[in-house]
Amino acid sequence: MDDNHKQDLSAPPRYRYKLIKFMTLSLFFIVIFLSLGFSGLKATSSSEFCSSCHEMKPEVYTWKASTHREVDCVNCHTDPGIKQIAKDKADGVIRNLRNEEDISAAIIRMPKEIPDSACESCHNMSNRSVTASGDIIIDHSQHKDKKIKCTQCHSSVAHGEIADRNMTFKTDYDKWDSEAGKAAMADLKFTRPTMETCMDCHTARKITTECSACHDTGMIPKSHKEADFKTKTHGLKAKTDLEDCNSCHQYMSTAKLEGYEETTTLEKYLEIDTDQAKKDEHTYAKENTFCQECHKTRPASHTTSFIGNHGTEASKDEQKCYTCHDPNRTNTASNNAVNCSSCHQKKHLTNWRENHPIPVDNVKKPEERCYTCHVKKTCTSCHKS
Repeated sequence: MDDNHKQDLSAPPRYRYKLIKFMTLSLFFIVIFLSLGFSGLKATSSSEFCSSCHEMKPEVYTWKASTHREVDCVNCHTDPGIKQIAKDKADGVIRNLRNEEDISAAIIRMPKEIPDSACESCHNMSNRSVTASGDIIIDHSQHKDKKIKCTQCHSSVAHGEIADRNMTFKTDYDKWDSEAGKAAMADLKFTRPTMETCMDCHTARKITTECSACHDTGMIPKSHKEADFKTKTHGLKAKTDLEDCNSCHQYMSTAKLEGYEETTTLEKYLEIDTDQAKKDEHTYAKENTFCQECHKTRPASHTTSFIGNHGTEASKDEQKCYTCHDPNRTNTASNNAVNCSSCHQKKHLTNWRENHPIPVDNVKKPEERCYTCHVKKTCTSCHKS
């Protein structure tokens, strides 16, 4: 090629080389960024990443002991979508830079409820008519039609209400391990919907509270099926475990019952003695209108001649009488107008025969001479001839 032709081929402009170099490097960095970004996003979206935070120990160990331990944290606690995940990561980095987690009592609470969509990604509400255990009938589709959110009943399934139980303070972090997590989740009343939750909602919405509405067996305990349960043993069982009786029968009373609640975990932890404030089984039978259906019925033994023998019967089992009658008429719990003090005044409660002005050892019922001092109408109101 001669010199004239060489002069005709001009050299490429320098900016072309710069542009090619810039594009090559940009593409290279984009590939690296995306690679690192997605791998980092995947790493920080795992449950292991959550467990790396000291403040998350209570939540992590309770989650591991829950029925949802196979479900990653972000499946429930992060809204779907790359945009939301990226926002959560950015917010987390900013909080770390500001050291906002360095507080004296770090109680972790969700800023908003877990959406139903997170639950429904695993659970089909259209065909979920029974619970996983027990005999409870819960048609979830009906609840969904009434706009009842999943978290209104199942808010504690993964963590057992540990924040509400005051178990997540910073000073307690070192106490948490697998055993602590299992212990916190062992009490089912903190992980499952309670009957109180169901009954309160049904009552507010004027929906039936009959046992058969939610229980396919009627929830009748084995002890209740014993032949002598109603006539002999139910009072003894109430004496030993009244809280258990109240857990069901409180909902059968039209009158509000107070003073029979189970001791809370916090009360046990603080060693608060609440036994003095508790009422006994006798008061319960008088206050619960369900019990009154039977207890207000006159027993077969209380015939017209019973008044003359009731003292002998009472001496055999005085406590049995107090189920219906009160020893002191000032007790307002009784719905029975006849109490011990109605007839037996204070001086009658002692061995009054020894101090009586005249011998009455063999007197079983009032005689005419009694009315010399006593008012006949008062005596004969109980002592029938």
